[in-house]
Amino acid sequence: MNATRNPGRVAGLWYLLLVFGGPLRLIYIPNKLFVAGNATATASNIAAHQWLFRFGIVSDLAGAVVLIFLTLAFYRLFRNVDRNLAVMVIIFGGIMPALINFVAVVSDAGALTLIRGADFLNVFDKPQRDALAMLFLRLHGHQVTAAEILWGMWLFPLGALVYKSRFLPRFLGVWLVINGVAYVIMSLTGILLPGNQDKLFLAFQPALFGELALVLWLLIKGAKPRVDEMAVAAG
Repeated sequence: MNATRNPGRVAGLWYLLLVFGGPLRLIYIPNKLFVAGNATATASNIAAHQWLFRFGIVSDLAGAVVLIFLTLAFYRLFRNVDRNLAVMVIIFGGIMPALINFVAVVSDAGALTLIRGADFLNVFDKPQRDALAMLFLRLHGHQVTAAEILWGMWLFPLGALVYKSRFLPRFLGVWLVINGVAYVIMSLTGILLPGNQDKLFLAFQPALFGELALVLWLLIKGAKPRVDEMAVAAG
């Protein structure tokens, strides 16, 4: 099917962009540049790979924009299934997490400014600047933990829409809701019991593949509202 005539495939393409861009700042950069408990080593790594760190900032900004277009694509796909749920997808999955992305970028920019050592920061010695940079990076991490609540919350209305739609498999809707529950639990664990969050992430892998399953279905099969539903909505 042609993507322009298939709103499901359009949503799948936006979702694919998010899947490709998200892991850069979320997974790859922390694993490559950050050294747990060592502010000096972390700052040195970022200073030596500034362009990689800057690309991470760009990926967060781009991800925020993609989220808006993705949720608008889902609204177009599901508005005739349940308009209220479709609006909730835009709010919880698009607007609010996009705002958190923009705030998180400010934290990264602050860390980079400290590491580069601007003239007005000469009142601080290097160990102090490195420690402050690590603080900003930690703030970014806490912002991601907070965003996980929204990563879960938007999957509840989205899962309900998939389940009710009749033009997508119902098991995908159930899987998305389970995926959402996993994200919410991970977020709360990151706040209350942060030492256990990584273990939960590994344990919840089967649940977290719900979004990937939806992406693959939309890209391969596509999705298009039934003609009778569109006619009823128009009437």
